[in-house]
Amino acid sequence: MLGLVLGTLPAAAEAPLSAIDWLSPSVATPGHPGAGSMWRMTPMPGEAPVGPGTAIEDISVVALDRPDPEAAGLVPVARSGLPRGLWGVTPEPELAALMRKERLDTLPAIRDLLQLLMLAELDPPKIRAQGADRVAGSLFLARVDRLLDLGALEPAFALLEQAGPADPERLRRLFDIALLLGEEDRACAMMSRTPGIAPAPPARIYCLARAGDWGAAELALTTGRGLGAFDPATELLLEHFLDPELAEEGGDLPFPERPSPLTFRMMEAIGQPLATTGLPVAFAQADLRANTGWKARIEAAERLARLGSIDANQVLGLYTERAAAASGGVWDRVAAVAALDQALTAGDAAAVARALPPAHDAMKRIDLLPYLAALYAPQLTALALPPEAAGLAFRLGLLSERYETVARDHRPADPTEAFLIGLAQGNTAGLEPPDARAAALKAVFDSPALIVTERYAALMSEDRLGEALLRAAEDVTDGARGDDRRIAFGLTVLRAAGLERVARRAALELMLLERRG
Repeated sequence: MLGLVLGTLPAAAEAPLSAIDWLSPSVATPGHPGAGSMWRMTPMPGEAPVGPGTAIEDISVVALDRPDPEAAGLVPVARSGLPRGLWGVTPEPELAALMRKERLDTLPAIRDLLQLLMLAELDPPKIRAQGADRVAGSLFLARVDRLLDLGALEPAFALLEQAGPADPERLRRLFDIALLLGEEDRACAMMSRTPGIAPAPPARIYCLARAGDWGAAELALTTGRGLGAFDPATELLLEHFLDPELAEEGGDLPFPERPSPLTFRMMEAIGQPLATTGLPVAFAQADLRANTGWKARIEAAERLARLGSIDANQVLGLYTERAAAASGGVWDRVAAVAALDQALTAGDAAAVARALPPAHDAMKRIDLLPYLAALYAPQLTALALPPEAAGLAFRLGLLSERYETVARDHRPADPTEAFLIGLAQGNTAGLEPPDARAAALKAVFDSPALIVTERYAALMSEDRLGEALLRAAEDVTDGARGDDRRIAFGLTVLRAAGLERVARRAALELMLLERRG
């Protein structure tokens, strides 16, 4: 039940931020080079000409024998805890715009909620995108693109596979994800198995060469060159890709300004692999392969871990793969985590007390304390440690999935720990907040009477709950940069929507991860 309605919520910007712009132009579209079997640009015999000024009306086509991609999801309703009709009557383009907004640098609890919204099985919005909005306003593509922005390639791929590749925009994403995961042959096989969708010239040439049909690839390059199908940089790259001698003797190509996964793989093939550190985080997945150097694999894993897109045990496996090769930077983290891991494995409380502070500080500097908590909190909170180490273990425990148990079993050493326990239990009544942010959180958790703003109350009563959750996530994310009032707005909505665990975890993270802007 909602409580009293007070105040108003500032209207959020409706326009989406920039969508993913690094996807390969791997699928041809009608009227552009690449459409049709030979990228024809002129009418075939018998075709009626279309004169200038002729208006062609948008036609909506629905394949009756295929499932609606908007209903695709990897998390069933029974597991997600979300109502199947979450999206309600919010128009699909508006939901897509909200989903595409940049929220990569957010709290882990909010990121996990957003990822659940991307992956959950839900009914399609009741008001669908039409006409020119069919692609830009597709909530399904917005969900996939958010996963790609997080570097979560495997769930994005699984979601696309469930929806099927029968749409050009879905196929180009499947193609690029397969390239980044090192499954080039699978990417090309998907292109060849999808009737009615022609690969663009560069993708066709790449796949012909991968299949060993160099003659056809050369012919396709010549044909495309004659049709003006390539920009100069792409044409030069394709020439080097098809001619090993030219690649060896022609000197290095300039660094691509905005490489796509297809460009990335072709640059690798000609002996000019691109470093992924300056590329979108999805490219970091390519550095996790066994043939990549250890340091590069660790740095790629850390980039993905900051966005929650890699398993904690995979990160631990990289840190403990071997002894640190040097000192400074990544090697200090390797040494610190390895020392803590060894101490915990030995069950040596004194060694753990020595190893925990350096490991804690090393991971805090790169925003990976939640990963340290996921790996070690249960073992740490079970040990009898001296006060400093015990305090760190308690805080890590509150960042883990076991935060409620950790809070219940801990005797607070000071008022701050008592307040943290109150947050973990969802009741801060009678507790002293240690700072201004804690005071704002206390207002949210002091009373079970949930007071939401007028705008949020309207959204939730008008069958627009999904929109309310996306806007609440935005409020918490933006509020963490210095607006405690917006934090309170967002957390109250999460509690009112029944997402109590999300709200408590976010509140604890605001205190423990010190997100202040």
